[in-house]
Amino acid sequence: MSLTLRFLAGFALVATAGLAVLFTQLSQRVERQYFEAVEEPMVDVANILAEILASQARDGVLQPAAVEAAIHAAQRRRLNAQIYSRTKTQVDMQVYVTDAQGRVLFDSAGIEKPGTISNHRDVNLTLTGQYGARSSRTDHYDPLSVTMYVGAPIVKDGRTIGMVSIGKPQQGVLSFVWETERWLQWSLITTVGLMLLGIFLAARWATRPLDALAHHALAVSRGERPKPPHMPGHQMKTLASALESMRDALEGREYVEHYVQSLTHELKSPVAAILGASEILQGDVPEPKRARFLQNIRMEADRLRDLLERLLHLAALEKQKTLETREPVNLGDTFDRAWDHHALIADARRVTLQREISGSLVIHGDPWLLELAVSNLIQNAIDFAPQGSAIIARAYRFDSKAVLEIEDTGPGIPDYARGRVFERFYSLPRPDTGKKSSGLGLCFVKEVTQLHGGSVELSDLPHGPGTRAMLVFQAA
Repeated sequence: MSLTLRFLAGFALVATAGLAVLFTQLSQRVERQYFEAVEEPMVDVANILAEILASQARDGVLQPAAVEAAIHAAQRRRLNAQIYSRTKTQVDMQVYVTDAQGRVLFDSAGIEKPGTISNHRDVNLTLTGQYGARSSRTDHYDPLSVTMYVGAPIVKDGRTIGMVSIGKPQQGVLSFVWETERWLQWSLITTVGLMLLGIFLAARWATRPLDALAHHALAVSRGERPKPPHMPGHQMKTLASALESMRDALEGREYVEHYVQSLTHELKSPVAAILGASEILQGDVPEPKRARFLQNIRMEADRLRDLLERLLHLAALEKQKTLETREPVNLGDTFDRAWDHHALIADARRVTLQREISGSLVIHGDPWLLELAVSNLIQNAIDFAPQGSAIIARAYRFDSKAVLEIEDTGPGIPDYARGRVFERFYSLPRPDTGKKSSGLGLCFVKEVTQLHGGSVELSDLPHGPGTRAMLVFQAA
């Protein structure tokens, strides 16, 4: 689904839900207000008729014949009243009268028989001095046969001698309600349609630059070299610039150029040494010198192999976006395994280990990658540590973090190298031999820590010469 359609679908869903709630509330309110508007004049009519009936009463006895005749005559009239869109053709208002005991004297609708006692709510409430109103169905099975009744007391000489109730069928009122609801429906539908059209045009306007970027990316993926599209606004220009940078990275120009230059530089020295020694060995060379040259060839070949292995490990690691293996790893055990690989080298340099590592410090990660990272830091510490010195290893928990520190008392990091120690192929000469390493170890450590969501830091010791390597991970 395109971004434009997502905008439309999301807006349509929200707008439809909101307007549906609004329509429900409006419909209920409209229906109520229509019935309120009808009930208010019914109260007036009921009280007017009550006064007419009171004036015609004789000796406290109601005389409803004249009112009954007038109502029947009105109901027989044929009307032609155009009330907006509805034509009214007859009087549909109903009237019934009871005496003070609730006995029906007459009912214009013929529902209540004269002489029966009415127990309807409007009768009982009106005769007790309250506001009497009710709604009742004339047909129990027809929801549209509801009639609204409003009562008024008939008072003569301060005494209630009966009541009159006005009835109005709601079906006539409902026709107005339904017409209004239809108008509301069409109004809301039109509003939603116009809003969808507006959001569609706005979404197309907003996503047109993204479409241009998408077409540009597809062209690049096909091997074409299109010009970067012109983008409006700061954010879109930044996105276009980032896409162009990604294009350069995908083409591999900067990546391959940097690798080839650095690798060529690193390979020159061992290859030259091997070629020189092999040329010398082609002549007549005394046995002691022959053995020394052969040893040099082997050492340089080992150096080349180590460089290529490290480079392969780093290249594979740089392609990983997430950890392929994630399991509980004990930092103390990881350090011990890594130290065992370098124990003989440390003994040869008379470098000892001071271990201050908690036995229960656990993180989640890849055991093999973590061991390689720690092994690289140990190798660096041994290479730079003076002979006869000690390497201090600490591991502890700080808040929710697991911290591993490895300290040596070597010369420390020169100021010119502080910002470059984690660069690929960058290396410092070892104090004893003056030789450099492959320059891939610390870069590998940085990649491993970032892949584990951690960090690595190299700093000088605060109390004297030396370097502290600090690994920080999220503790399990």
